[in-house]
Amino acid sequence: MENGNTPQLIRERLNIVDIIGERIPLEKKGKNFFGVCPFHDDTSPSLCVSAEKQIYTCFSCHATGNIFSFIMDYEHINFVETLKYLGEKAGIDTNNIHIKSTNNKYQKYYDIYDFTLKYFQNNLQSEVGIAAKKYLAERKIDETIIKEFQIGLSLKNKDDLTKVLTVKNYDLVDLNKIGLSNDSHDIYSNRIMFPLYDINGKVVAFSGRLYNDDKNNKYVNTKETPIFKKGECLYHYHIAKEEARIKKNVIIMEGFMDVIRASTIGIKNTIALMGTALTKEQIKLIKRLSNNIILCLDGDEPGRKASLNIGNIFLKENIEVKIITLPNDDDPDSFILKEGKESFLAYLENALNFGDYKIKAMRENVNFNSVEETSNYINSVIEEISSIDDPIRTEIILKKLAKDFNIGYNTLEKKFLNLRGELQKTTQPRISKLKEKVQKNKYQKAVEQIIYFMLTNEWVITEVTRTNLLITEENYRILIREICYYYETFGKVTIADMITYLNDKEKPLITLKEIINNIYQDQVDKETLYLYFKVISDDNISRQIKVLERKLKDELDPVKQAQTAEEIRRLRIGE
Repeated sequence: MENGNTPQLIRERLNIVDIIGERIPLEKKGKNFFGVCPFHDDTSPSLCVSAEKQIYTCFSCHATGNIFSFIMDYEHINFVETLKYLGEKAGIDTNNIHIKSTNNKYQKYYDIYDFTLKYFQNNLQSEVGIAAKKYLAERKIDETIIKEFQIGLSLKNKDDLTKVLTVKNYDLVDLNKIGLSNDSHDIYSNRIMFPLYDINGKVVAFSGRLYNDDKNNKYVNTKETPIFKKGECLYHYHIAKEEARIKKNVIIMEGFMDVIRASTIGIKNTIALMGTALTKEQIKLIKRLSNNIILCLDGDEPGRKASLNIGNIFLKENIEVKIITLPNDDDPDSFILKEGKESFLAYLENALNFGDYKIKAMRENVNFNSVEETSNYINSVIEEISSIDDPIRTEIILKKLAKDFNIGYNTLEKKFLNLRGELQKTTQPRISKLKEKVQKNKYQKAVEQIIYFMLTNEWVITEVTRTNLLITEENYRILIREICYYYETFGKVTIADMITYLNDKEKPLITLKEIINNIYQDQVDKETLYLYFKVISDDNISRQIKVLERKLKDELDPVKQAQTAEEIRRLRIGE
């Protein structure tokens, strides 16, 4: 840990409950707070946050840490970036902290994309970009949007970018690998360039759009590369994650132009799928943004089908989504351009619950003059609402069905209750898979309890040092040494601060987290502490006796046998 004790100052000024609570809902139970763990597929609150210790622990996946490790893992940023982010929130100057160069094997790819982004932006702002900027202006994309979304331009020459990058000593093999060149030719030529970002805001790809009358593909997108996996990216995610927390919801759109257009009217809690099917990785990312999800896909038939498919996926994740269906086959981009901000906000305000949307969609293409089709429709609706937990909504739907089709309410309710009963019989509650904890023996439990006492009772550190305990396992010895060093250096120690201190020391950090994940006592008196010391001493004696017994077994000299036997006797009686 560098820069004095800046991390400790930041941690002391911030409350882990507040920081985690900004990202996931927490509920107080006793002296701790509980929420759904964002680090595994959790459906019940298994994440415990301790305001007293300023740490969190998941009872299912055993994710453990402090305010820094939570932000690092949740936001996918490194320690120094986390330090700067939390330092700003705490009002502590971190400008003297510099990010060290890392051994990221993909760093050169990020550097190439960073240079290429600036190159494309410069092209658009030069004389060669006049026609492209005119086209953008006609599409109601002004200078503010161009800067905000870092829009650029690729030139007509088929090898322009490749030449510039190779002059900068970037390898042609790398340019081919990351989708900017094909041998010595540029992938993008004479297109308006929209950068695509990873979840941390790094440019990892481009989407190039034609703006003239060529009959080639309107859009050309970067191929999948080591740093660009479509199924792991969501357009605008790095911006939407803050906005979603403020607005308490996230809006999913189909394309990046929809997101850009929504941004022009002040709606920034938006992400785009960029035409890919929703993946498990994307679902996890979306769940981190919010559990309140609004789908606003294209209003055409494929868009409506996609809304049903994605809505069902989220339903399986126990997340109820809302659906916006735009009229006249519009997408958000075209609708906002034609109808304006207020009309779009009205649709947003009146988004349908997914269950209601499904029931509405079921009516499409049903011939209500046919008894069979009508009956199938009614049965489908009842089957659909049998999984809804809201009794008021189900009663409203059943009464509406009874009125619309002149059927007795009791008949519909009986059918509903029968289906509900069958569903409850066959549906098993989801249980999070627990990671099995490694069983500890008496000696290991004693050592871990002593280490825990060192972190909660500073006087124990002095006793451990004075007694000079013999700890046989290296992982425990290293951790004890680190705790003692921290205490000597800073004059105090806490669990939360040790997690930060060990951030770049993998082995002792793993050992510490394993100890935290076990339930150990916080407080201890001297008499009890020395009982734990005795367990360690007894174990050491037992190990020595076993070594001597093996030696005695192999010894042929009677004198040496007698000496070894005497050593064993003296150890057993405690001499």
